[in-house]
Amino acid sequence: MTEDIPQPDRIEGAPHPRDTRLLFGQEAAERDFLAAHATGRLHHGWLLTGPRGVGKATLAWRIATFLLSAPEGGGGLFGADSAPASLDVDPENPVARRIHAGSEPRLFVLRRAWDDEKKRLKTVITVDEVRRMKSFFALSSADGGARVAIVDSADEMNPSAANALLKLLEEPPAGVTILLVSHQPSGLLPTIRSRCRELRLHPLPAQAIAAALEQAGIAVEDEGPALSALSGGSVGEAIRLTNLDGLRDYAAIVRLFATLPRLDRPSALALAAALGARGAEARLDLALTLFDLFLSRLARSAVTGPPAPEGAPGEAELFARLATSPHAARGWADLHQSQGARARHGKAVNLDPAALILDMVFKIDETAHRLSAR
Repeated sequence: MTEDIPQPDRIEGAPHPRDTRLLFGQEAAERDFLAAHATGRLHHGWLLTGPRGVGKATLAWRIATFLLSAPEGGGGLFGADSAPASLDVDPENPVARRIHAGSEPRLFVLRRAWDDEKKRLKTVITVDEVRRMKSFFALSSADGGARVAIVDSADEMNPSAANALLKLLEEPPAGVTILLVSHQPSGLLPTIRSRCRELRLHPLPAQAIAAALEQAGIAVEDEGPALSALSGGSVGEAIRLTNLDGLRDYAAIVRLFATLPRLDRPSALALAAALGARGAEARLDLALTLFDLFLSRLARSAVTGPPAPEGAPGEAELFARLATSPHAARGWADLHQSQGARARHGKAVNLDPAALILDMVFKIDETAHRLSAR
């Protein structure tokens, strides 16, 4: 069944971006697009960039709905005074309803396709999918009016797909706007970047994250500050932390290292067993992220002072004890860099997950002893 196929452009536990009505914290990017639209000379290619989970896909769908429901000719025909001040579209608008139902005939979504043979999503966007988009433009041109394509994400195109998309950007069909979502634009072809206008989205403040989580139906209660601290301003990451009990696991990491300089080894073994449980790949990935966060926040605290807000109770006190000098900052920063590489290598060679976690714990313990002895 089509509805059972995973959607590569949806964060688990959150509505699909097409169903996310409001975008929080990215007003500047929306204003930039509306200002360009008001001129009546809208660029055909737009590159929406920024960290994962800050609203790029939501903005792409808002722009698509706005363009496809706007009067033919755009805001420039009506003058700046009558140009739309918002991308908001009434959800009862026929275009908005069709987009919600996935049946808008003038919208094409380019994303990783389902592999029927392997019964899973393909790992990349292939050239065949770009060719389908090109055919869509050719077939839909007879209807006239605006047409929009969303590429989510452009980072997932293989080289052949990227080159095929470049040709479309070099010779864009009339009336077409292509919206490319990119988490790492530096990895795209320079020629693709040069043929697009960039809309840069930024990490969100705590209030915007709380509002976005509430819209997604996620109650954070007193956890808002900690979620903001550990998510890096990303709603997507905040949702992942919520879905996988990341705040609980980070608190366990802080409690474990609060036993330094005499590491509680039984607690370390228990934590490694819990975080590295077999069959819990998503939790392991998050655990590695949390250890990386712990080290980066620890190293930074030696320079900027204890973190505020805390990611877990007792974090500020622990950091104040472990990171007391510029020398300590360098030591923790070096460990942060090396541990990230070790963790990636260990995961790549299928090291036992619990052993991988224990290796990180013991390296942190070893570094704490070395720095305290100086």
